[in-house]
Amino acid sequence: MSKLGLSQDIIEACRKDAKVIATQVQSHIDLHTTVSVERALLRMLGVDGVNELQVPIVNVVVDHVLKKANLSKGICHYLSYACHEYMLTPNEIAHKVSSGSIDLSIYQASPKSPYLSDIMPYFEKTLARIDQMKETRKSWINRTPEKTTPHKYVIVATGNIYEDIKQAISAVKKGADIIAVIRSTGQSLLDYVPFGATTEGFGGTFATQENFRLMRKALDEISESEGRYVKLVNYASGLCMPEIATLGAIERLDMMLNDSLYGIIFRDINMKRTFVDQYFSRVLSAYSEIIINTGEDNYLTTSDAFDQAHTVLASQFINEQFAIKAKMKPSLMGLGHAYEIDPQVENSFLYELAQAEMAREIFPDAPLKYMPPTKHMTGDIFKGTVQNVLFNITAVTSHQSIHLLGMMTEAIHTPFVSDRALALDNAGYVEKAFKNFGDEITYRPDGLIVKRAHHVLNQAKSLLDDIRRDGMFKTLEKGTFAGISRKEDGGKGLKGVFIKDSCYMNPVLDLMLKRLEVKHHAS
Repeated sequence: MSKLGLSQDIIEACRKDAKVIATQVQSHIDLHTTVSVERALLRMLGVDGVNELQVPIVNVVVDHVLKKANLSKGICHYLSYACHEYMLTPNEIAHKVSSGSIDLSIYQASPKSPYLSDIMPYFEKTLARIDQMKETRKSWINRTPEKTTPHKYVIVATGNIYEDIKQAISAVKKGADIIAVIRSTGQSLLDYVPFGATTEGFGGTFATQENFRLMRKALDEISESEGRYVKLVNYASGLCMPEIATLGAIERLDMMLNDSLYGIIFRDINMKRTFVDQYFSRVLSAYSEIIINTGEDNYLTTSDAFDQAHTVLASQFINEQFAIKAKMKPSLMGLGHAYEIDPQVENSFLYELAQAEMAREIFPDAPLKYMPPTKHMTGDIFKGTVQNVLFNITAVTSHQSIHLLGMMTEAIHTPFVSDRALALDNAGYVEKAFKNFGDEITYRPDGLIVKRAHHVLNQAKSLLDDIRRDGMFKTLEKGTFAGISRKEDGGKGLKGVFIKDSCYMNPVLDLMLKRLEVKHHAS
């Protein structure tokens, strides 16, 4: 039952505008592919490993086609011909391409491949592995006591996967429900995925398949001893978004940060590239039942959280529609927002509560990801602790889903184990003390909280009208989100975008969409 009395007509109008915006972008997506999508297809065909220079084989093969042939026909065109002619697996073909003993360019002038059936069993094998991971996750969750309070989300970021595992285990023992492994600074700008276990990262740990496997194994072991399933998070944003989403699905990650707008705005990745990458990644995440996390919370680290709150809501509406285009159900749409209003603002707590309640009411089935205060953390650990208490109260009161814990040492250093332990104690105390507080209170219809929520919703509707008129590309050029302008043909990765040839094939994307559609109708 609504506490805020928000206009359902305005909410529906926002969704209609957001759908038009997403459909405009989808018309671009449907016509294009990228190097990272094609590398993800190779990974789903079972291609793995690196060459003697430690370059991933998937990069070697795609770069080979780029240099000597026409990638717009899609990697499946070339691999299906080669697998049929040589009667080898895609992985064997790829390694022979790397060694120079097979040249895929000989198939460039060939008609649309009639040999798709030669590679489909390898896609099916990967999808069967992902299906197994889904069943394993469901089994764990069914054995885990259901929580009625937000899931406590804790970050590890040592740079060394083995040290990350130690810190993750200590956090789980103190009550963490979700472990997120932060990527090394700059990895989102690498146009390849590092290989193997890594021990040297700056500000985080490299996202690799082996690192995913190691952390998943460690969390499964501690889940068994603690009697509850601990979820694992990593980042599928950046230039390798589709590949990392693929590796996460194969190794049973449970959540992945996946938002093209974040990459465009904060990493200057070309918008034409990353919208295409996001679509493939989200279809895969929908199929794999991986919760995505979007990046709206980051807007407020560069924009004023009081004045620009409506941009967060507008982006949430748009991200919801992008997810729907990818056949994603609401329970997987981890839309983001944050507690970032300047604490010097009078009644800042009430404004934060209004924003959190509004998001919860508008997106009732979404596992909202609520971010802690960071922008206005000064290094005063005592004031920081109070700020985090207020944030924790808001999270519990407004029934947030994914509760990223705030650190009292924010703005000082990467958190120590002890800092995380104190954050978990803080959140645990508030979780118990305020457990049913939100169910016990109502808001005055003429009060500040209700008026603020209505005001932000109306502003979001006006902004969505503008975005629908201008289009998403022009909106991003105007710097509407986070006050940062990006050019349609600027940023990193544009050279990796291609218009699909009439021979282009992406059979695994088609298969996932078909299965998701069947599942949707069955439910």
